[in-house]
Amino acid sequence: MARMLRGALASGGDDVALVSDLRSYCGDPDNTELAADIADRAASERLRIAASWAQKAPALWVSYHPYYKSPDLIGPALCRDFGVPYVTIESSYSARRNIRLWASSQAAVQQGLTQAAVNICLTARDRAGILAAVPDARLADLPPFIDPTLCLGARGYHSGPVRLIAVAMMRAGDKFDSYTMLAAALTGLYTLDWRLTIIGTGAMEPAVHALFAPLHDKVDWAGQCTPAQVADHLLQSDVYVWPGYGEAYGLAYLEAQAAGLPVVAQRVAGVPEVVTETRGLLTPPGDVPAYRAAIASLITDAVLRQRLGQAARTEVLARHSFQAASARLQGILAAAEKVKA
Repeated sequence: MARMLRGALASGGDDVALVSDLRSYCGDPDNTELAADIADRAASERLRIAASWAQKAPALWVSYHPYYKSPDLIGPALCRDFGVPYVTIESSYSARRNIRLWASSQAAVQQGLTQAAVNICLTARDRAGILAAVPDARLADLPPFIDPTLCLGARGYHSGPVRLIAVAMMRAGDKFDSYTMLAAALTGLYTLDWRLTIIGTGAMEPAVHALFAPLHDKVDWAGQCTPAQVADHLLQSDVYVWPGYGEAYGLAYLEAQAAGLPVVAQRVAGVPEVVTETRGLLTPPGDVPAYRAAIASLITDAVLRQRLGQAARTEVLARHSFQAASARLQGILAAAEKVKA
């Protein structure tokens, strides 16, 4: 998403520069040594950048995804010193993270949210978290987006089994939980006429294969694919199936919909930001029978598949495309430039 945002800015004629490659990530709230090292390097970066701004400061500072593990320790101070409007995109804040070292990181995030000329929110969940921490924060909404070009080819029509597809890394945590739920749902649909293609790899690959062992004759493993290969698989499929535990929003959902596929997912986390009832089926979190029934309805109802798939492509192009986001982003930032730092 950061690369897409940078491209969206550049497409509007802005000169976009990566000012620093400092990684402020601290995943352990008790690692005081790492936190001190990050603080020292951030101070050095502020001095270096300030010297480079002595002749000319930028029109805006844009910080992508500051949060409790990775706050922006550079931009807010520089923007105050040089009178540059400060902007965040996809910042997030949760009071339950105010523990030990992360409490100071949260304070930095909160200060940035307060200072920002605008905080651009990609999800309603992030918007709510920001307003809980900073009720008078200046906010604007930008729907998650993709460049849909690769997914806009002609769809492949076929006879035979309904082709289901899932695209996801195979790692522990939310991803494995989603694979677990998908396998459980499909095991109860063995007698229906379908095949599943799974694209992805990762450390949990043997465990994921084990989950689908009872369905071994109905699953095709595509492994790691290039973006073009993923798009080709999507265009040859009928339904995108991914439960979506813990998804911030899930760009893969948007790619599938751009290819004309209806989605079956849970109504959980940020999934409803990119999948609506007009272009997919959303089921209650953790409800395997409901998820199974939703998949079954699309396997057995070609008319429903086609209606939702056509709506998915139309709505993603209108609301979640690179072009739509670029225009929206340019308008938001033009207004932010007028806000006194």
